[in-house]
Amino acid sequence: MEQKVNELVAWLRDQVAQANVKGLLVGVSGGIDSAVVANLIKRAFPEQSLGVIMPCKSQGSDQKHAELVTNACGLHSITVDLTETHEVMFQTVKNQLKADGSFDKDQERLADANLRARLRMSTLYTIASNHKYLVVGTDNAAEWYTGYFTKFGDGGVDLVPLVHLPKGEVREMAAHLGVPDEIINKQPSAGLWEGQTDENEMGTSYNKIDAFLRGEEIPEEDRKIIEAMHRKSAHKRNLPPSPPQS
Repeated sequence: MEQKVNELVAWLRDQVAQANVKGLLVGVSGGIDSAVVANLIKRAFPEQSLGVIMPCKSQGSDQKHAELVTNACGLHSITVDLTETHEVMFQTVKNQLKADGSFDKDQERLADANLRARLRMSTLYTIASNHKYLVVGTDNAAEWYTGYFTKFGDGGVDLVPLVHLPKGEVREMAAHLGVPDEIINKQPSAGLWEGQTDENEMGTSYNKIDAFLRGEEIPEEDRKIIEAMHRKSAHKRNLPPSPPQS
């Protein structure tokens, strides 16, 4: 595991050198994936790395866990509370849609959640521009394959160091890096709404997705869910389509 960590740290340093920037930052959510990335960027650039904590109508424990992560690895962090920004923007859009007579109540929760993710992305890039840093993403192999991320939200990043690591391996790396047990053992959640968990929303488990990606047999129902998520999310992993060049 130490070899894998060292390889990722070396890769991060190479990416910064190639981009001719000064360092790296990550949005720290209080979850295990961003905790691992926080540790990796701190190792790669001890003095030029930053964690950004961005509460947005979040559960109180999320910010506490994010601070626990940055404190544990000694990563400098700043907090930007996006709750008011999100409320103003989302309410403004809703009011205009209602005035237009086109507001769809059934789509409200998803639109609300995706706006939170996209506001966080905009915040990270604003701060990254200030510091001349790259934005490091936190998606693991399971999330990348299933498309369990917001397009141009948490999927809008410069680097994805965990994209080839299944969730189980991320947990192993977290333990190796000294991520607090409270973070490793918490239920994975994007924190998009009250009581939201990744696995309830996906309809399958990370363990089953990891097994599927290893080519192992899993229950047919889970296989169908995973394959359907992969098909539906293909657009998230590709550049926007363009017409044939004449």
